Amino acid sequence: MDDSQATFITHLVELRERVLRALLAVVLIFVGLFHWSNQIYSLLARPLLRTLPKGGQLIATEVTAPFFVPMKVTLMAAFLLALPYVLYQLWAFIAPGLYIHEKRMALPLVVASVLLFFCGMSFAYFIVFPVVFGFISSVTPTGVAMMTDIGKYLDFVMTLFLAFGVTFEVPVVVVVLVRIGVVSVAKLREIRPYVIVASFVVGAIFTPPDVLSQTMLAVPLWLLYEIGVLVASVMMRRVADNKPVVTK
Repeated sequence: MDDSQATFITHLVELRERVLRALLAVVLIFVGLFHWSNQIYSLLARPLLRTLPKGGQLIATEVTAPFFVPMKVTLMAAFLLALPYVLYQLWAFIAPGLYIHEKRMALPLVVASVLLFFCGMSFAYFIVFPVVFGFISSVTPTGVAMMTDIGKYLDFVMTLFLAFGVTFEVPVVVVVLVRIGVVSVAKLREIRPYVIVASFVVGAIFTPPDVLSQTMLAVPLWLLYEIGVLVASVMMRRVADNKPVVTK
């Protein structure tokens, strides 16, 4: 076995160990939260339950749903709580292969990505859900009882969590694109009108057809884009200032 094969196997062994550590962390947190799985699901369902008429409730149309749906929510919560440790394991695996300037850029981007994703989920839960569910409840025809299946509700909520979490990654995407030279800051400023229009289109797709809900997604999306442009501008200015001057 030559040195390259030995190094490759060593990396595989290390990767396996770090993946196992990350999975173990998720499992341990899941076991610790298992007793409160129903309460965790109730917390997730609270934005919808608050908008239902008095006596309104969620329903389970499948025999195993009352058990497995709260388990899925608890597993999601366990993963989110373990995410810092999972990312630490990922960082510990890839960091030795990075240059110093790559480490300086990668670590802040990873931390910012996680925080922004959590901010997107929090924004959806505390701001968007009450408006969306309130609108749906208000337009429910007379004589129709709004009783949502707990599995369908989980799918809907997860979709919005993912949508808003990814949306809040816009500043990171903008900074990375500028840093690797795919687009310039000047170009990003030039296409600002198109970005504003696209923000409202995205808002119309992922929210109910009322102006308030669309604006609640479109405006933050646009502001996040502007933040990304601002951060990228400052970053590129610092890179230019730190460039050594070449003299003949």
